[in-house]
Amino acid sequence: MGAASALVGSTPGHVAVVVVATLLIWAGSSWLEAAAEQLSAHYGLPAVVQGSIVVAIGSSFPELLSVLVTALDGSFGLGVGAIVGSAIFNILVVPGLAGITTTQPLDATRTVVYKEAQFYMLAVSTLLLTFALAVIYAPIPGGGPLDGAVTRPLALVPLLLYGLYLFIQWQDVGDHDPTTDTTDVDVPRAWARLAAGLAAISVAVELLVGAVTGLAATFDIPSFLAGVTILAAATSLPDALVSVRAARSGHGVTSLGNVLGSNTFDLLVAIPIGVLIAGRAPVSFAVAAPLMGVLTLATVLLFTVLRTGLSLTDAESYALLVAYLGFVAWIIGETLGAVGLIRV
Repeated sequence: MGAASALVGSTPGHVAVVVVATLLIWAGSSWLEAAAEQLSAHYGLPAVVQGSIVVAIGSSFPELLSVLVTALDGSFGLGVGAIVGSAIFNILVVPGLAGITTTQPLDATRTVVYKEAQFYMLAVSTLLLTFALAVIYAPIPGGGPLDGAVTRPLALVPLLLYGLYLFIQWQDVGDHDPTTDTTDVDVPRAWARLAAGLAAISVAVELLVGAVTGLAATFDIPSFLAGVTILAAATSLPDALVSVRAARSGHGVTSLGNVLGSNTFDLLVAIPIGVLIAGRAPVSFAVAAPLMGVLTLATVLLFTVLRTGLSLTDAESYALLVAYLGFVAWIIGETLGAVGLIRV
């Protein structure tokens, strides 16, 4: 028993857990995607709603769980950093991977560009405003001049905006005229598959995050660097796999809708729910503002490349991936003290 525990806690054990967890996430994302497609067809949901609500919330479960865990153990700042890092990963890496794994340009629609992308830009602005209000109206005694606490009333601001988002999606469902034949959809089985996919993804991501954390500790990777990049990428793996699978199946709108809808859910729901559970959560605007600024730039970049021809070409996909490498280089520079934009 002791030898088995030592093996799991060793570097080879962590690597094995990463491999197994990745395979489990791949299986879970497959179940989630198939069930979401069947249920969306049965209930007459348009493709963009399928991607931005049904699939997005399901694939955002890891981020929601990470915020809940960090809120309960008093390390909420780490959870927020991981979510913002995850959002940057989703905006730059996930569409980039989806774009280069398809033989044709990844098609978008005006609905994705002018509704999903623009609403997501509003979500980023709203969360940044919430952090600023926390510094102004709930400063932390004895803390720095840019330290504040997000309280429960402040957490309602992004939640109310997500309520507006759901209302807009509901309006789109009412205007949608479904043409898919749903007579062969086994609804109870589809719901069971959806639940199984969520359970598999949740368990796998918990294992994956633990293994990645162990590897980061083994190789002495600073916690800030590991949280914003490595852990963020680990929790974003379901989004990546779901979006790539949808893109390869020819469902570009669902793929892009999942990216934007997942990030909207993470920023407007996952973080506020953590605050509602914890009561209040400290936030350093000196750390949050630069990260949110990078997230804004990444969102503008994605919006720009999607608007050109309403598609994502290979060249644009590689540009998104290069931009993410630039983000990682910046975070490494911050960790080494070579940049200094983030005042930790």
